[in-house]
Amino acid sequence: MAKAAITNIEQGIPNRALGFVTRSRDFLRDVRAEMRKVVTPSWKEVQSTTLVVVISVFIFAGFFWVVDAIFGNAIHWLYTWLGAVQ
Repeated sequence: MAKAAITNIEQGIPNRALGFVTRSRDFLRDVRAEMRKVVTPSWKEVQSTTLVVVISVFIFAGFFWVVDAIFGNAIHWLYTWLGAVQ
């Protein structure tokens, strides 16, 4: 190991730079392997998941609207009861 380090320094290439190059090459090789596994969804899958998202957004919006109305009325009632609002 020490012999290889000395050889690299003698060639003018620091170990740190070689490590970076090696890690970068390994990273890009891994990225390429993972990208080969990617599957593009069909148009039917895109439509169905979009519909689920849109419906979920409206359900959550309605839920938070109800919760906001309940808490808003409760705080208004509390302020009125404490005499802060007339």
